[in-house]
Amino acid sequence: MTGTGPIGHHDPIGHDNPSGPTGPDTPTASDNATLRLQAPAPGWSIEADVVVVGSGVAGLTAALRCAAAGRRTVVVTKARLDDGSTRWAQGGIAAALGEGDTPEQHLTDTLVAGAGLCDENAVRTLVTEGPDAVRRLIATGARFDTTPGGDEIALTREGGHHRRRIAHAGGDATGAEISRALVDAVRAQGLRTIENALVLDLLTDAEGRTAGVTLHVMGEGQHDGVGAVRAPAVVLATGGMGQVFSATTNPAVSTGDGVALALRAGAEVSDLEFVQFHPTVLYLGPDAEGQQPLISEAVRGEGAHLVDADGIRFMTGQHELAELAPRDIVAKAIMRRAHERGTEHMYLDARHFGARMWEERFPTILAACRAHGIDPVTEPIPVAPAAHYASGGVRTDLYGRTTVPGLYACGEVACTGVHGANRLASNSLLEGLVFAERIADDITSAPARRPGPAVEPTAAPVPLLAPEARTAIQRIMTAGAGVLRSAASLTEAATALARLQRDAAEAATAPAQATAPEATPTDRPKPAEPGVEAWEVTNLLLVARVLVAGAMRREETRGCHWREDHADRDDAHWQRHFLVTHRPPHTLHTRTTDTAAFPATTAAPAPETEPTQ
Repeated sequence: MTGTGPIGHHDPIGHDNPSGPTGPDTPTASDNATLRLQAPAPGWSIEADVVVVGSGVAGLTAALRCAAAGRRTVVVTKARLDDGSTRWAQGGIAAALGEGDTPEQHLTDTLVAGAGLCDENAVRTLVTEGPDAVRRLIATGARFDTTPGGDEIALTREGGHHRRRIAHAGGDATGAEISRALVDAVRAQGLRTIENALVLDLLTDAEGRTAGVTLHVMGEGQHDGVGAVRAPAVVLATGGMGQVFSATTNPAVSTGDGVALALRAGAEVSDLEFVQFHPTVLYLGPDAEGQQPLISEAVRGEGAHLVDADGIRFMTGQHELAELAPRDIVAKAIMRRAHERGTEHMYLDARHFGARMWEERFPTILAACRAHGIDPVTEPIPVAPAAHYASGGVRTDLYGRTTVPGLYACGEVACTGVHGANRLASNSLLEGLVFAERIADDITSAPARRPGPAVEPTAAPVPLLAPEARTAIQRIMTAGAGVLRSAASLTEAATALARLQRDAAEAATAPAQATAPEATPTDRPKPAEPGVEAWEVTNLLLVARVLVAGAMRREETRGCHWREDHADRDDAHWQRHFLVTHRPPHTLHTRTTDTAAFPATTAAPAPETEPTQ
């Protein structure tokens, strides 16, 4: 059950709230599946049983299992197959693989890190099925580091873990190795792939069921321009939305496209206010923008210390795990110490590792630091928090099903309930594996069927922002909804984002309205032209609005959501999730859950159309 909870009021930033979970205002997929980006009509189409959007650990795992079950599977990816967020993962993948470790201990650490907002059933699924999922990944071809002179997987620790349960590869190149193995498997199986393609919107039939996606292929090839992949099952595995902030560890492709697509399709999203700022990102100066080099938590797991400019450790005494406290606690401690010292960064000191350990255990990080003129063998590394991981996303059940029939989500784009208010280190790759397998099992356990005829949307196309608005959004979000937030900063951000939305809408309608004799061409705002940059920045604006709205409403500090004006955690009012849908023209509709557990995303499915749980 859900209800309005403590946020049952109308606010000035485009939200309305229903009277209850079963009232007439409760959103449904068929009510909301009417919004699409302004784009040319598809000029080509192909048919499939399943289309997987994204080529990281989640997307390729789902695609391989669907294809192995005989389903015609198409993988669509925004850049190259190996160019998503997975290959940037340094630390490793967490699973109870070591002697004396158990899924129950992994569950406890995850629940603690999630600050009371994890869905325990989802976490239990993750940690119970995780070890075997990792073994299947190894069977696919992934090679993890082993103990010296042995063949057992070498395990390390990271923040929030009480045991050594992080498997790694290539020292600090775990994601790259996992990506390599999965891409090799995809090519070996001959899966159909469409690279350099930005997926635009979901196609739905008259019953509100998924009927495929529209997409734009960037560059020449077998397909070019806007087209469609027609399929009754769509798996979103598009990664994160870190590019909504000025400085992030995310690659340039992480512009929230999957979350924005799902919102326009009428799906529920949840927990976008919980953006994890990784505490130790290489500090490159106050004006640094775009993707920043990550200094993996595994460096602290191997014994590096956080210190200030005088070499004083400041995490000792702040948490029982000191530098290995959960990421939100470490990020806050760095920010507090920096403010006390009148600076913008702290230092990570691992000089005691020595050159050999740096070269063998952390070669990627060593090279990145040296490329920026810093040698961690001889000097401390300047670090500061930067946007890293979205704990929220498209809401799913334990089989990856969203609130739109036939639409699935897994990986960082999804909100399974595993992460709660703060992701436990190295749970992300595991989540991608486990829930991708579950999605594939759910899809392939039902008879294959053809998609229904796609219906045209009834609402006007979503107005596009000009590409130059991207920098404006990033600066608005960094200033108003970054590591430190308050009612004042969030209100300012919401107002600025609303202004960008209004300007885009006015520009889109200006040609039809500017017919008065006194109007001149220079008086008319110029509408943005459809194209990759305009579509990306329009997606960024939508996810930014949802993030800010959730952060404004959540009047507490919990996990990686830090409100300066509400410094305490408030379980009585806020140990619950916001469920957000997007309604035409630009209204965000919000409900709340009654508890930290998510309600079901679907009614009991009919046996002939969907498998049961």
